[in-house]
Amino acid sequence: MGEVAAQIPTSFGHELRACLRCRLVKTYDQFRDSGCENCPFFKIEEDPERIVDVTTPNFNGYDLISNPQNLNLLSTVHSLYRVLYILGVVFETEVSSNTFGLLFPGKFAPGCYALAVSETLSEDMQSLCQEERVQYVPPKRI
Repeated sequence: MGEVAAQIPTSFGHELRACLRCRLVKTYDQFRDSGCENCPFFKIEEDPERIVDVTTPNFNGYDLISNPQNLNLLSTVHSLYRVLYILGVVFETEVSSNTFGLLFPGKFAPGCYALAVSETLSEDMQSLCQEERVQYVPPKRI
């Protein structure tokens, strides 16, 4: 995990989806063809029907992360984003400050990540994460 850069979405329209575990954003076709670079144990490329189980089109904002280990600015920006989100300010466009990396520094491949998702993984997929000994952090309910 995290050794090779993830695919950058080939388009930024309605076909974008975010992985419910790591928040990686790619198009439906990219998930179908190569799965999730951070979550290979989901085996999306072997079972394309699993795309709807482990990804969502419902996410807020995105960020292109090139260096997930840069934490100084990340903590401040993520905290500000959370406060604004709680206050009802929702970002629908790109936020350019490497926000996502603070959640799991150095564990994810550089790529495009959702700032927030609104759905959780199913119990089956959460159990799979536990079996694979990988952390799953469900979205906070606001």
